[in-house]
Amino acid sequence: MTSSKPTWLLRGGRVIDPGSGRDEVADVLVRDGNVVAIDADLTATGAEVVDCGGLVVAPGFVDAHVHLRDPGLTHKETVATGTAAAAAGGFTAVCCMPNTDPVLDSVEALAGLAEVVGRDAAVRVHPIAAITRGRAGAEGLDYAALVGAGAVGFSDDGDSTADSLLMRRVLEASVALDRPVMVHCEDRALASGAMHEGYIAAQLGVPSIPPEAEEIILARDIMLARLTGGRLHACHVSTGRGIDLVRQAKADGVRVTAEVMPHHLTMSDAWVAGERTLQNAWEPVGPRPDVIPDPLAKVNPPLRGAADTRALLRALQDGTFDIVATDHAPHTLEEKTSVPFAAAPNGLSGLELALPLMMALVRAGHLTLPTLVDKLSTAPARLLGLKGGRLAPGTAGDVVVFAPEERWTVTPEALRTKSPNTPLLGTEVGGRVCLTLVGGEERYRA
Repeated sequence: MTSSKPTWLLRGGRVIDPGSGRDEVADVLVRDGNVVAIDADLTATGAEVVDCGGLVVAPGFVDAHVHLRDPGLTHKETVATGTAAAAAGGFTAVCCMPNTDPVLDSVEALAGLAEVVGRDAAVRVHPIAAITRGRAGAEGLDYAALVGAGAVGFSDDGDSTADSLLMRRVLEASVALDRPVMVHCEDRALASGAMHEGYIAAQLGVPSIPPEAEEIILARDIMLARLTGGRLHACHVSTGRGIDLVRQAKADGVRVTAEVMPHHLTMSDAWVAGERTLQNAWEPVGPRPDVIPDPLAKVNPPLRGAADTRALLRALQDGTFDIVATDHAPHTLEEKTSVPFAAAPNGLSGLELALPLMMALVRAGHLTLPTLVDKLSTAPARLLGLKGGRLAPGTAGDVVVFAPEERWTVTPEALRTKSPNTPLLGTEVGGRVCLTLVGGEERYRA
């Protein structure tokens, strides 16, 4: 039978596959939705040949932390626009958080999402189900049923589960179900401000959030993971003390993993005050904002101090951070900019900007390209047990081809997301996706 999927011959690129240790110039042949050969001087009748000289060919990126806003908040993003942004950023799979309307807290809600994904998605979408009913923190769920409906993890992201007994129960469930409990660590009473507590917040007169607001809940959840033996995944760790807690827990044998966001590695709280130089890379990246404090730099957890960014980078380098994720959190520009800073919603759009931000760290000598690919692709696929993250004969044809140094300017028109809420607007960045294949199908081409 003739395959309806195209055949691709990706010629002469730098092929990086952390799973096998491959890092060499070679050709990659994709046929019938799978990688079938990697070697020099391959040929294939009828293949579409793509000259990849000077480009990197790698397994498609996998984002463990994305907000698609669908259902219920589709004025911000939809499955269609969010996954188009993912493909443009080199991601072939994303895991979507449950803070939608309705919340992803039932088999029926997951089935409704699956229907939309099957119709509209450009990349693979894996749902993360809630920890509690309505993410309200009061009632646990049938976690086994949610896994049966496709959930790859559990999270009340956007809120911490304040009830320690409920957190214990879901961690106990994670042992049998082998799915991570993905925690947003925030003591709500302490986290009543709008940016990181420090001298910049004091100068701006902005109500602030101490790092302890994150670290207190992270410490509790680590203790509960130790108690239960459950699988704990710490989302968007943003403080040096926080990642130290994770490092010690790992040394003690606790089943804890952690993720870091590109913006927490490359932006500090000075960005709220108009700074536009990348932390840890020192690349000048563009114009100062018109409004200070800048609502486009308001995220949760907040951009921290410069010392924290350096501590996070060290933890990425030494392997304490298992993965890099984006926390892609789209909001319309009007929502972000038409209200006072303290009232603006938290979050920034990150799917299309993860590669250039991480490439800045590569150019600065802090990371290698194989490490970048591992943290964005191989490691998250392995952590969540997902298809993808490998580029070897017999693996799925989920492939990204990118130009590591190509410069481009971030504008709303250049982005596929419905909500271009990023403090990088108007700036020039380096690193651009050229082609994204999902199961051998073209989903993005520059």
